[in-house]
Amino acid sequence: MTHRLRYFAIASVTPVVLLALGAIFGGWLAVSALIYMTLLSFILDEGVSKLAGAADPEEEFTAANQLSTILAASHFLLLPLMIFALTGGTGISIGAGAALFLAAGLFFGQVSNSNAHELIHRTDRLLFNLGKWVYISLLFGHHTSAHNKVHHRFVASDDDPNSAREGETFYAFAPRAWKGSFVAGYEMEKADIARAKTSGKRRVNPYLTYVSGAVLMLILAWVIAGGMGLVVYLVLCFHAQIQLLLSDYVQHYGLMRARRPDGSYEPVGEHHSWNSPHWFTSHLMMNAPRHSDHHAHPSRPYPALRLPDATRAPMLPYSLPTMATLALFPTLWNRVMGRSLARWQDIRKV
Repeated sequence: MTHRLRYFAIASVTPVVLLALGAIFGGWLAVSALIYMTLLSFILDEGVSKLAGAADPEEEFTAANQLSTILAASHFLLLPLMIFALTGGTGISIGAGAALFLAAGLFFGQVSNSNAHELIHRTDRLLFNLGKWVYISLLFGHHTSAHNKVHHRFVASDDDPNSAREGETFYAFAPRAWKGSFVAGYEMEKADIARAKTSGKRRVNPYLTYVSGAVLMLILAWVIAGGMGLVVYLVLCFHAQIQLLLSDYVQHYGLMRARRPDGSYEPVGEHHSWNSPHWFTSHLMMNAPRHSDHHAHPSRPYPALRLPDATRAPMLPYSLPTMATLALFPTLWNRVMGRSLARWQDIRKV
């Protein structure tokens, strides 16, 4: 494992260990998992001035894929463990359970989501399917289709349900994005199946897998801890989905592509995504905050993603998780992000 990749491994695997120990023993181990995902992450981002470099895109990324596989496997072990622990299976206290729930939702929505996002961009079918099933286990399987076939094509436009408009609150955005991406992804898959059929090829709509997989997960939650297990699982998935939607909300807020005279959109550029230079959460979230380069090169492995110059792409005033927290408070969000967006719009006019 390269020196650079060790940072990704340490940052992303540490919460797996803390969550597992917290689920089994409770107490300060559960609290430490929450502190790691919140306060410690903020302190390390803001208190340590460090900018990680990027790997050569032509390198072999076997170790990076192995780390992604380990994180996905850990996800499938942690999810049932959380359900078991949060329904009293391990005997942890109510306070420890509350801390564990919050920390687990943050991990599933920030680390597991970022890792699954990386995997669904891989051409290797095993890795792709691994990422797809991470999303299915969070009852968000449709994101696999909607992200690749809708978001990347229509990002920063009114045709993308997951691009937030200027002035739109997260509470208005979230239901629109969830429903809109589900429907748009389904329509894209249906159109692809129709085209394949004219060529004599037969394909099954992946939405069948997303829905049947979700039903399977609900049954497994019931098997683990009965009705309470089902409730805990649904609330955990909701918590994780909110994190995912917050990430989408922040990373394209107010950045819209111009329309050409013929009605088409200008090409996607670096200036259509918000980025973050904060080193710790970049490693924790598999370089997801380097969002402009991801849209420019969707298949580029996460260690090779580059951070664009601040004169070419907008930078978030705080780390991505911190901005996601601010988005929950519209007045504060408008004050902080409104200023940043206005400054960026002034830069674009120059």
